[in-house]
Amino acid sequence: MRKSEYVFTSESVSEGHPDKLCDRISDAIVDAFLTADPAARVACETLATTNKVVIAGEVRGKNAPSKEQRDKIVRDAIKSVGYEQEGFHWKTVDIEDYIHAQSADIAQGVDAAGNKDEGAGDQGIMFGYACRETPVLMPAPIYYAHQILKLMADARHSGKEKAFEPDAKSQVTLLYENGKPVKATCVVVSTQHKAGMDQDRMRAIVRPYVEKVLPKGWMCGDEDFYVNPTGKFEIGGPDGDTGLTGRKIIVDTYGGAAPHGGGAFSGKDPTKVDRSAAYAARYLAKNVVAAGFADRCTIQVAYAIGVSKPLALYVDTHGTGTVDEAKLGAALQEVMDLSPRGIREKLGLNRPIYARTAAYGHFGREAEKDGGFSWERTDLTGALKSALA
Repeated sequence: MRKSEYVFTSESVSEGHPDKLCDRISDAIVDAFLTADPAARVACETLATTNKVVIAGEVRGKNAPSKEQRDKIVRDAIKSVGYEQEGFHWKTVDIEDYIHAQSADIAQGVDAAGNKDEGAGDQGIMFGYACRETPVLMPAPIYYAHQILKLMADARHSGKEKAFEPDAKSQVTLLYENGKPVKATCVVVSTQHKAGMDQDRMRAIVRPYVEKVLPKGWMCGDEDFYVNPTGKFEIGGPDGDTGLTGRKIIVDTYGGAAPHGGGAFSGKDPTKVDRSAAYAARYLAKNVVAAGFADRCTIQVAYAIGVSKPLALYVDTHGTGTVDEAKLGAALQEVMDLSPRGIREKLGLNRPIYARTAAYGHFGREAEKDGGFSWERTDLTGALKSALA
């Protein structure tokens, strides 16, 4: 392979993957608290295993959902994904709830008081990224890996494909030439299925979904197309593997094509900069690329708990920029207030918009009318151009 050629791989997991199911439950709890009180504070973790779900965390807010209401939220989330199996069923699963009040020490550092603005809910670094590989300005491998599983899930939910069960994973390897993806060299799809389906039959069922997602002529050869490589995948979901909130952070973001600060998103209200600042960094990076200032852009922001303003902002356009990166960084801070309050107000994050983010990526989605995926808008391009004029 020539130096200008390389391959890159990303994976995705479906909404029924045990870790993703836990993300969905945790975010459904966040949505319920924000519905009751847009200023609610939530940090919710979920564990799921055979016929058992455990939720735990720290919360604060008016009209908070009761334990009985939270039980229903958990069951509804499981039902919406489609788990009605002997080892994991939304009706019969045992739920343990250890959610309790938020620490007063954390609250005093984060809350606004007197002349002090609201501080970040934790310290940490967050990254945002955008590139021109796909129409939604996402890296191609993770974009196609998500789309394959989303198409399969849609077919399962509609009843069109009765062989599929909720748990699934995909992996897409693309060949790059001169920095651009040109074709798939390997595709792996593992999907839980009804009893009695053999590997060849599942391969034939899955292939059309992969071919529909990949651009014409990009499909890899038969010898590099793997479906359920172990041969059978009947036992899946939490019955087959324990799930935890926050274990699929690379799936949630850029598939490994960009750095990650390490913090998970799901289960956290938007005062937690792990979530809100990562959304803001994606929003800024996407607008930089959409405005034509770079073909690729990575943005890093850093915060300290209880401090409202970011400690630092770093911009890297990977040699594709049309303006000086220092000037670009200054312009970004001019056009958007990157304090936790500023981010939440600009992107409208104090709304129940999070359960939908739990599967198929937090980025590269369509901005929605009710404020969902607001960080995917490109409405900052005009202000950026003016600031850099």
